[in-house]
Amino acid sequence: MDLSYWEIKSWLTNIDFCIVGSGIVGLNCALHLKEKYPKAKILILEKGILPQGASTKNAGFACFGSLSELLDDLKTQPINDVVSLFKKRVEGLKLMRKTLGDNSIGYKNYGGYELFSDANLFQECALKIPEINQALFSVFNASVFTLKKHGFHFEQVNETAIFNPFEGQIDTGKMMEALLQKVLSKGIKILNSITVEAFSENNDSVNIKTNFFELSASKLLICTNGFASQLNIPEVKPARAQVLITKPIKNLKIKGTFHLDRGYYYFRNIDDRILLGGGRHLDFKGEETTAFGRTKLIQNHLESLLKTTILPEINFEIDHRWSGIMGMGNNKTPVVKPISKHVFCGVKLGGMGVAIGGLIGKELAELAS
Repeated sequence: MDLSYWEIKSWLTNIDFCIVGSGIVGLNCALHLKEKYPKAKILILEKGILPQGASTKNAGFACFGSLSELLDDLKTQPINDVVSLFKKRVEGLKLMRKTLGDNSIGYKNYGGYELFSDANLFQECALKIPEINQALFSVFNASVFTLKKHGFHFEQVNETAIFNPFEGQIDTGKMMEALLQKVLSKGIKILNSITVEAFSENNDSVNIKTNFFELSASKLLICTNGFASQLNIPEVKPARAQVLITKPIKNLKIKGTFHLDRGYYYFRNIDDRILLGGGRHLDFKGEETTAFGRTKLIQNHLESLLKTTILPEINFEIDHRWSGIMGMGNNKTPVVKPISKHVFCGVKLGGMGVAIGGLIGKELAELAS
């Protein structure tokens, strides 16, 4: 691409911070850097026409981890680490609500329900409620998990759920619109459809090669989450999440966020519709991909779950289907670290980007300062 003098001068010269990825982490990182360094020139490079990956494709769950997910985490991590990460998710959500405001993100505190089709798993989780509540008590100064009849006439699941009154939901589109507008209002530049292909480091700068041009920056910050392995961050594995949403359903009574089968299925109400996602566990290897798309295996299971469990006596039609790419690893602890003297990353959000993304962006900005 032949660039003009004006394009090079205005957009690609004297870059203090170049951020790869305009998702939740990248945009929040840019805001915190601008707050600390008001005169800094910050450029965000985004490979999609919209934030690619999961930031505009997630289900909009303002959640911190269902009880069964926390118990699974305890199989590979000590209790202090699991509690610390839970606290970070809570802190991250508070930060996003403070940064953008509840109206701007469509935040609703309807609570979250974990549903059980496996009686043994329900008993296992129910017995652990006092222990986990004690470990998490300092987070809200209250019990996080209680037993509650959900009352939504679901089929093939226990009528008693494990309820978390602190969970909520957001409108993902509104949240990202508000975040983008705030970033642009600060004079931070975003270039879309630009893929970072490689980078190399000098004594005092980083050379960055993209699909259209090359540039240099004082510091490079990688916020590509599920695509991090493409920039040689091996701790992160991509994980595709498939989602569908119904057309509006008259007199829909379901309200809240819902987790099923250790969180591998999740659904919620939005605009008189049901949004349902998950099923990655049906084909872990096949869903470990950076390719967007859908499979008959998972889409058929999602539709079956709607018909047999969530909306058993309600006629519905599917309106849209899509997929997003999350960043996973051996555990759910995010990776916020220096890669070299002038290169840093904030990735591996473990499917909790809505809750923790803003905080990881802040931590990354502080690390790179």
